[in-house]
Amino acid sequence: MANKANIALLDWAGLALALAMGMVVAAFGGAEFVALLLIFLSASVVVTKYGYEKKREMGLYEHERSWENVLANGLIPTLCAVASPHIGWGPYVGSLAAITADKFASEMGVLGGEPTYLLTLKKAKRGTNGAVTPFGLLMSFDGGLLIGLSAFALFPGLDLWKVVAIGIIGFGGSMADSMVGVMEERGIGSKATTNAICSLFGAAAGMAFL
Repeated sequence: MANKANIALLDWAGLALALAMGMVVAAFGGAEFVALLLIFLSASVVVTKYGYEKKREMGLYEHERSWENVLANGLIPTLCAVASPHIGWGPYVGSLAAITADKFASEMGVLGGEPTYLLTLKKAKRGTNGAVTPFGLLMSFDGGLLIGLSAFALFPGLDLWKVVAIGIIGFGGSMADSMVGVMEERGIGSKATTNAICSLFGAAAGMAFL
């Protein structure tokens, strides 16, 4: 029973903020935006719980995330949804692709062997900010591509080249997160600022290329 209790993903404040952001997205972006958000949330649950026992043994399982984590990941997509009548769907999709890719990379990458620290290109401990594994990089692109394929099903007229572009944008956002994570590892910034930069990168790339 204790193990089951430890797999909660959000505390009450985080859940309340997530619901509030979802309502804002629904009000300004409509059903397609909400559906894409739900796909991100569902996929996040799956990759977070995947390998739960191994992550717990390594001390890398985050069993309960707070409102700060929700705000860091959700603020930029929510603002993009609010602005979507003027800027289109690209920034929203790009920001979601980035945070999905980063989620896949961080949750799956720790299961993929010893990571390489980007600053020194030397091996590092699992869970080190600014470190990546080949498996994590692959999962990062897969996370972005999941959002691309979902957008293809939801948004009329979206071609397959843009699906690939969304996957690349997601991968780029995840890499931006990892590079900023190097500074976080050295005491500059926090996980919240790193996540926010990841989603901001995705939104900017979505504005430019989608």
